[in-house]
Amino acid sequence: MNHQTPITQKKIAAINDLSGYGRCALTVAIPVISHMRLQCCPVPTSILSNHTGYSEYFFDDYSDRLPAYISMWKKLDLHFDGIMSGFLGSKEQIGIVEDFIRQFATEDTKVIVDPVMGDHGKIAGTYTEEMCMEMRRLVSLADIITPNLTEACRLTDTPYRETGWKEKELLSMAEQLNEMGPEQIVITGIPKGQFIANFVYEKGTEHGMIRTHKVGDERCGTGDLFAAIVAADAVNGVPFRESVRKASVFVRKSMVKSIERGIDRKNGVCFEEILHTLKV
Repeated sequence: MNHQTPITQKKIAAINDLSGYGRCALTVAIPVISHMRLQCCPVPTSILSNHTGYSEYFFDDYSDRLPAYISMWKKLDLHFDGIMSGFLGSKEQIGIVEDFIRQFATEDTKVIVDPVMGDHGKIAGTYTEEMCMEMRRLVSLADIITPNLTEACRLTDTPYRETGWKEKELLSMAEQLNEMGPEQIVITGIPKGQFIANFVYEKGTEHGMIRTHKVGDERCGTGDLFAAIVAADAVNGVPFRESVRKASVFVRKSMVKSIERGIDRKNGVCFEEILHTLKV
């Protein structure tokens, strides 16, 4: 009788906050990564009743408990095929994620960092100059990063403007980000008339724009949805450009469905309605 070694299920450690209501961060990552046939192992940086886009919310910072949480994983000798991080609320949390990557990442681990720092040319009020510098250090440990236009400008000290970006300017920013460490970069949310573009850069291959038609107004959680798909695809071995295109199209379809269902903007996108159509 031939005894075959069982194929173990791959795992992603997802480091982000947990908002009970509003479809963002871990409440997006867990179902999407699970649908894509990976085990999603959450590392909650904070617990919120609902995300901060609402006028009121309960908030519990988990920073002081994270070291013990992570230490137990280390004690149990757990291993991960992917590590992804999203919004981080303090310098301490950025440092904790950096330590996590150094402890758990191997040569085969895909590290994905979504440097959630701000949008529309403005850095989040919680972000200090020191945190911006720490985020550059964290980015240097990543294989893949998914900054929006604002974040890419901030990380590279490039003056921000809303429109009029030429491909050679985006390439220059991507090359600067590549020099920090990550070899696969997508700069998201670039306005191009009736389109929203993502600029895809992969060291040693062609670069370029992927465009999708604009749909409705902006909604929370779309960046988290995009990053979760890219992270899962990276662990599953999907080519980067193909993954970015898939994520872009799925986010747009989720926006369309949310408008059809009359979902409040603060409640994000109802991706659950079409998750079964997302190819693995």
